[in-house]
Amino acid sequence: MKRFVLLDTAAIPGNGGALCLFEYGDDFVIKIQGGNGNQLMNTRMHGSEDALAEIACKKIAARPQPRVLIGGLGMGFTLASALKHLGTDAQVLVAELVPGVIEWNRAALGEKSGHPLRDPRAKALNQDVAELLRGEPQGFDAIMLDVDNGPEGLTRKSNSWLYSLAGLDACARALRPQGVLAVWSASADRAFREKLGKAGFKAEEVQVFAHGNRGPRHTIWIAEKRKG
Repeated sequence: MKRFVLLDTAAIPGNGGALCLFEYGDDFVIKIQGGNGNQLMNTRMHGSEDALAEIACKKIAARPQPRVLIGGLGMGFTLASALKHLGTDAQVLVAELVPGVIEWNRAALGEKSGHPLRDPRAKALNQDVAELLRGEPQGFDAIMLDVDNGPEGLTRKSNSWLYSLAGLDACARALRPQGVLAVWSASADRAFREKLGKAGFKAEEVQVFAHGNRGPRHTIWIAEKRKG
């Protein structure tokens, strides 16, 4: 019988909490320490994380030397998908606030996603994605955000800034002309789509399966920066 085996715990900077990495049979699971037992992510269900990068990167892959920013490393599947759908001249930066998550992905956890951090096009930064957004105006062709459970911060309340109008304005400034912003969420949020419009994006909401072609669905907003 499978059981959860705690492998490691990593502190979440700025909120006093921690993430826990578990082994569960052949899979890995990440939970919030002291939470209600719900899984934040696991290596079995990553279809929506794959789609987050695939949809966004296909829109900009033909550009010369495309530069992409991913907010949140997670279990590495979004990064792996981005690298799969971009050419050899691309650069992919991943901003991950929790140092332990980067360490896990460099070790056994990384095997599940094909060790994307070993790809020379990829670079993991132990940094708040908000700092990168503010510091690199027109620095990216695409930005993918998967730093929390969606527009309302769960693991870290300050994550909510990213989904605020101010945060979305920062994303727009960090994108090159006609750049693409892709945002992952566990559920739909009509108000968030309206907020994207106020920030200067033309947005569509896409529902994708978390795993295969059945079961729970997650939401991805694909927002293209308007001209001008």
